[in-house]
Parts: sequence; C-alpha cells; structure tokens
Amino acid sequence: MPKSPDPLIKLLRRDKRYSLEAYVFVFEALAFAQGKLGMGRDVAAEPKPAAAPVEAEEDDESTEGSERHLTGQELCEAIRIYALDQFGFMAKCVLNSWGIHKTGDFGDIVFNLIEVERMRKTPEDRREDFDDVFDFDTGLVQSFEFKLND
Repeated sequence: MPKSPDPLIKLLRRDKRYSLEAYVFVFEALAFAQGKLGMGRDVAAEPKPAAAPVEAEEDDESTEGSERHLTGQELCEAIRIYALDQFGFMAKCVLNSWGIHKTGDFGDIVFNLIEVERMRKTPEDRREDFDDVFDFDTGLVQSFEFKLND
C-alpha cells in the first residue's frame, strides 16, 4: 500500500502561492529567533488533536504542552533579521521569488503550517498579527547596511 504524501507536500499542492523554500525559511527563521536571538517565551500551546500522530523527528519540547513561543510580530522581526543575515541586499528579491511580498504572507505560511500540524499556536495567536508589521522596502532594502571588512 503506498504511503500517504507528507502533509507539507499536500499543502504545496493545495496552496501554490508559496514555494517549499518559503516554508523551510520560516522554520529556519523561527529556530534562528529562538536560538541565536534568544526570542520567545515558554507558553502552553494548543494541544494537538488526539488522532494526530507524533512525528518521530520532533523533539520533546515540541510534543509536550510547553514550548518557546514568538508572537506574529516577533516572528516577522526575526524573519526580517534572518533574511538580511542570509541574503543581504538581495533579501527582498529572494523572498519575492518564493511568493512572499508582505508580512501578511508570513502569517499565511505560519497558519498553513499550523493547519497541517507542522507548527502550533496559542489561543491568543491570530493570522492578523502578521499584517503590516514592516514594509519590505523599508525593512529589507533601506535598512540594509553594507559592511566593510577591516
């Protein structure tokens, strides 16, 4: 019997607005925010549905009732910093090539991931928390600083 496709693959087939790279980048930016930037606070996430299988690759933190959580605004800022760190002056161009044109797109990506149980949320989290957090021209292009190596 063939194995059912990964939920992320199903998501990419259903919602073609964003590339796989966009979803991976949001995961990486979240890890960057929690690890390198020390962002997030311990909160209880909404429980997974009883029928949801626990992924073997998930660590104990993500399967227990408590995890490091960022608000939508915090995650957008972490994504901005991570994009500049990874892509420099080309950050806006790279994100645009993946279908991301405004911070609301980060919200759509996150809530798509919540829907397929790849991310979790708290009862206070709303999709609208990601809207208009920063303007891409201001936050990704104008704020970029060229650094000269000494």
